[in-house]
Amino acid sequence: QVQLVESGGGLVQAGGSLRLSCVASGRTFSSQTTGWFRQAPGKEREFVAAIRWSGAIISYADSVKGRFTISRDNAKNTVYLQMNSLKFEDTAVYYCAARSTYGSYPIGATEYEYWGQGTQVTVSS
Repeated sequence: QVQLVESGGGLVQAGGSLRLSCVASGRTFSSQTTGWFRQAPGKEREFVAAIRWSGAIISYADSVKGRFTISRDNAKNTVYLQMNSLKFEDTAVYYCAARSTYGSYPIGATEYEYWGQGTQVTVSS
């Protein structure tokens, strides 16, 4: 089992920045791929970004390209999501997710086995 705990959410004005963290504990797999997803009220959970254990970036959602950066520090079992130039439409609960196998191009929520509890990000316009 892998446990994931997100932190770093909060209230920020449009144009501001936040950095989310996701700390993994339990069995951490060397092939682990980690992703960030978000879900706004009344909407489906959507992919934001994903990263390999090696640090290779898998993908970013078009809506966040150039504004968000995913990174990881394996020594700390932590994955980060740096969010800059935040917009009102970025308001959502942000979830960290992990999978124990490599996966070819894991950007779907159903491709991830482990999920954190989520952290709320609210951007005021």
